[in-house]
Amino acid sequence: MDNLDSYKVDLKAVALGTVECQWQLGHEFFVAVQSTDIQTGALDVRLSVKPVGGAFKMCFKIDGEVQVQCDRCLEPMTLPIAVDTALTAKWGDEYDDDGEVITIPEGSGEVNVAWNIYEFISLEVPLRHVHPRGECDGMVEQLLEQYDSTEPEAEEDGCIDNRWDELKKILDNNK
Repeated sequence: MDNLDSYKVDLKAVALGTVECQWQLGHEFFVAVQSTDIQTGALDVRLSVKPVGGAFKMCFKIDGEVQVQCDRCLEPMTLPIAVDTALTAKWGDEYDDDGEVITIPEGSGEVNVAWNIYEFISLEVPLRHVHPRGECDGMVEQLLEQYDSTEPEAEEDGCIDNRWDELKKILDNNK
């Protein structure tokens, strides 16, 4: 199991100059953060931390791919991930993370960025993830075609919905 302590950044060391960190994320990382959507992944994370005024600018670059479950056939599918974002960290009385600025207690001097990395990756995963048509499990594709719930066009049945005609009159009157 991946130890999330390896994602700590010592901000006191950053005061001396820019600090660069790099991690390779895999299945162990997603197990450690108790991910429910992302099953596994192969990602390269690069972090550059530099002092800016009285704060620290943390620039994240994340590239790779993750594996999630298809909502249609429940089989694994791979999604590309590309993140290039920044956070600001500053000293304060107690820990706080509002998504853009992280406040770090001066006594600790460290910030664990594991959860921030996971959030950046999660935000790149679409809410609905499905294989493109034809790439789902073969049996599921057959069932989808068999029980296709799309309604036929009204004109094909010989029925015309008169409600649309009334709405068209309103549009014509506005011209």
